[in-house]
Amino acid sequence: MCSALLLLWLLRPDHWVTRDYAPAWQTAADVAMLVSIGLIEGFRLFTVVSNAHATLMARDPVPVVPEPGSRVAFLTSFVPGKEPIAMVRATLEGAVRLRHTGPLDVWLLDEGDDDEVKALCARLGVRHFSRKGIEKWNQPTGAFRAKTKHGNYNAWLDAHGDAYEFMACVDTDHVPLPNFLERMLGYFRDPDIAFVVGPQVYGNYDSPVTKAAESQQFLFHALIQRAGNAYGGAMFVGTNNAVRIAALRSIGGLYDSITEDMATGFELHRRRNPATGKKWRSVYTPDVLAVGEGPSTWTDFFTQQMRWSRGTYETVLKQYAKGLFTLPPGKLLNYSLMVAYYPMTAINWLLSALSCALFLVLGAAGVHIPAEIWMMLYSDAAVLQIGLYVWNRRHNVSPHEPEGSGGLAGMLLSALSAPIYAKSLCDAVLRRTSRFVVTPKGDSSSPDRITTFRIHLLWAGVFGCSLIGSFFLGHSHAVMRTWAVLALALCLAPVVIWSVGLLRHGRRRPARGTVPTARADSPCPAAKEKAKETAKEKEREETEVEQEEEGEKEAKGAKEEEKAPVCAL
Repeated sequence: MCSALLLLWLLRPDHWVTRDYAPAWQTAADVAMLVSIGLIEGFRLFTVVSNAHATLMARDPVPVVPEPGSRVAFLTSFVPGKEPIAMVRATLEGAVRLRHTGPLDVWLLDEGDDDEVKALCARLGVRHFSRKGIEKWNQPTGAFRAKTKHGNYNAWLDAHGDAYEFMACVDTDHVPLPNFLERMLGYFRDPDIAFVVGPQVYGNYDSPVTKAAESQQFLFHALIQRAGNAYGGAMFVGTNNAVRIAALRSIGGLYDSITEDMATGFELHRRRNPATGKKWRSVYTPDVLAVGEGPSTWTDFFTQQMRWSRGTYETVLKQYAKGLFTLPPGKLLNYSLMVAYYPMTAINWLLSALSCALFLVLGAAGVHIPAEIWMMLYSDAAVLQIGLYVWNRRHNVSPHEPEGSGGLAGMLLSALSAPIYAKSLCDAVLRRTSRFVVTPKGDSSSPDRITTFRIHLLWAGVFGCSLIGSFFLGHSHAVMRTWAVLALALCLAPVVIWSVGLLRHGRRRPARGTVPTARADSPCPAAKEKAKETAKEKEREETEVEQEEEGEKEAKGAKEEEKAPVCAL
């Protein structure tokens, strides 16, 4: 209500700027400034409404015991050069420990048909599949697009899908916990459930970027996905899920998109179950059932955010219009609130740059309001919005963030991502070619360089030049200068954080494990148990190494004694 009143008050006609005998360009700049301010405040109001809606509609599903005897395939994929062997080994070792009362096969979908990976699968009793060299499954576009995750999975579905009722999937960097299937498969007792998804948490919780990236996902996994349960319309997340194969076949397999998970879920929710005639539905369970690895560098984080945002824009441009007439009202509302995040954030950023340039350089003024009143009312609305965010933190599903934490790192990272979303939006509108990029994992993670922040530095130049120009041109409205300073600080923040990290740790990248685990002090029992097991394994390995080194020393000492000359007395 406070945000709505602020918007209405700002746009009152008596606040509009009118100039006598002003040139046409000046009037056009004033109108553009007025529209820009109205859109920015309107988008902020939309965000408040979206968060309030999720707060009111959030629901947790009632756990259901799986039906025994169901035929299940557990799948993960592997891309040579992008994902270390040690990482896929940890994932497969977790997969073979899954509990299920029925036929269960673990499959590795290998894009490279790698001999070392084949040997690993043979040792663990895992089935190996590769589409390499088969033209039918390596097409330039469509369901079997080459060098894409959805193409890889659709090839397996075409070859082996008929042998199973359900397929459970995790990304290669996610280690499933033993109860993964027990918590997901029970919801399929309802014949209209197409898929079940869980939250994404990171086990490599040792990098500032990783910690902030997990915190950034709070709203989606702890609130928005839970609100989707109210409509049976949780979003499909590819990192860990279980899918009814009949439902997937009904839409022709995973959708051809750089974010195939969101696009596939959207298509499923539009269609009906041929067996019942009812719309397909989905379930989100907030239990941590797999522990993954998040981006540990700014380069990999920006790459991830670029792909996620571009995939959302593609869904909006190519699929959303179809949903207007085929999605039930509740699901349409939920999807509309979800897909609006990236474009609204991007447009807000572009409009903030436009507003600063129009006022600080050209002297345009859309509204005439005392600065102190504007800042007071805006601050009150912002505090209430942040208060709602912090209050909802009690639903946080992260096993790492302490109870009562405010999630400030996540909020900051969301703000720092705005220039990336703006770049991605421009690419989508201009129809620039995008390609599927696997986020590098483990030791393959990309190093940060000054060019990593080129987009932020470009925007820093825009806001910095506008701010400096205002001092020479005499355009000194406090609100606009404050706006420019804050935007400039956001643009420079990742560069500063990276630079401080270099000074503290040097240019050498810290040693990092390739096996994702949870922290030992995690409040999540399952993740904690996994962390303890990993710690014990590591301790055993270290003990064995120490014993081997001690044995080598003793053997070396014995040889030296044999070679030593005997002193005659």
